[in-house]
Amino acid sequence: MADVQRHPCYDELAHEVFARMHVAVAPKCNINCNYCNIKYDCVSESRPGVVSRVLSPEEAYRKVQLTAEVLPQLTVVGIAGPGDPLANPVQTLETFRLLSKGMPDVQLCLSTNGLKLPDYVEEIAGYGIRHVTVTMNAVDPGIGGQIYHSIFYRGKAYRGAAAADILISRQLEGIRLTAAQGIKVKVNSVLIPGVNDRHLLEVTRAAKKAGAFSHNIMPLIISPGSRFEQDGRVPPDPRLTLQVQEDSADLMPVMRHCRQCRADAVGLLGEDRIGEEILTKQTVYSPQERELELVRLDSKLQSRRERRGRSSSGGVVTRIAVATRGGGKVNVHFGHAREFLIYEVDGEASRLLGVRKIQAYCNGTAACGESEPDTILKETVDLLGDCSMLFCSGIGALPRETLRKAEIIAVVTKEEIDTLLLKYGRLLSYFSSGAVH
Repeated sequence: MADVQRHPCYDELAHEVFARMHVAVAPKCNINCNYCNIKYDCVSESRPGVVSRVLSPEEAYRKVQLTAEVLPQLTVVGIAGPGDPLANPVQTLETFRLLSKGMPDVQLCLSTNGLKLPDYVEEIAGYGIRHVTVTMNAVDPGIGGQIYHSIFYRGKAYRGAAAADILISRQLEGIRLTAAQGIKVKVNSVLIPGVNDRHLLEVTRAAKKAGAFSHNIMPLIISPGSRFEQDGRVPPDPRLTLQVQEDSADLMPVMRHCRQCRADAVGLLGEDRIGEEILTKQTVYSPQERELELVRLDSKLQSRRERRGRSSSGGVVTRIAVATRGGGKVNVHFGHAREFLIYEVDGEASRLLGVRKIQAYCNGTAACGESEPDTILKETVDLLGDCSMLFCSGIGALPRETLRKAEIIAVVTKEEIDTLLLKYGRLLSYFSSGAVH
């Protein structure tokens, strides 16, 4: 799997050290999903379909050049919207042409709904794009008809199940053709309670048969103004998401570290920089210095691979929540956290179970967490109810006590995540085994 080991979205551990960049050059979309609402010039939301500004191919290429000079760990540049890249083929392919010619050391990545994927496989392969993600939420047109309001295909609009039938057939054909070119194909699916939660295992089977190598099952985000918001739908419980992921993981690798990021995201997963912020850094790296930094990160990542994995020892399994903004370290105050990484440890090894998003509990003031428990705190503690321990860089007295009452130990630290998981995993396993009476 050497071709994905520097891709933070395709490799679980790579996301801790390598960065990706999405360039927003594709404004139009050819399908209308009931959970989606595309927004431009928006800096307050973090979800797919949202950007601050749509770029021209030339603007995108120049921005990647400048970003690589100040962000040496940048290894992947992708186009993921805000619409569908292949519904904007001129802008998308020109951007990839510029990048493949001018920055051959950067891996290229494309995310698409798949409707027009079969039409552009040769161009995708020709520009050296080695990673393609297809968002596919159903393989049953009846279920797909509840997810897709309409599609626009070859000059005609289709709705409901008829639209889903066309889309699904094109997606599977596109995956087969793309995988046959030796390109890594990942399938993304949005988990929608009461619609496709019991169906996504079938999507996994179909995706694997078509040639996909990984499945990313993401919890539904209720986009403001979307049809699903108007219908009163709600995101899935994290335990449902985990169970669906676990079922699919028996068939093929499942991505668990997805942040469902914006179409103009830049940086490490969990530490995005929006707009021109990334370009304000003072340190500029030459191509030689950039390559040396990437080699150093390769070595660092290899060490982490050797320390992490899923043990088959049959020991006691414990779940631990981590507040982090990336970099493989605990570096977020409990009150600032907008997400937690959830790990499973057994005393010898660990594995990432997924990401749980929350609303930040406080603004980080000195009095943070000292008042009476509020709804956000209660929701957060409930979200972490299956964990025995939480790592964060700081926490107030009240949330610490609230977690303790829920039998969750809060540990304040700024150490590396790997070191902590191993140390505390062994400790929890030791006590849970009955060695101490």
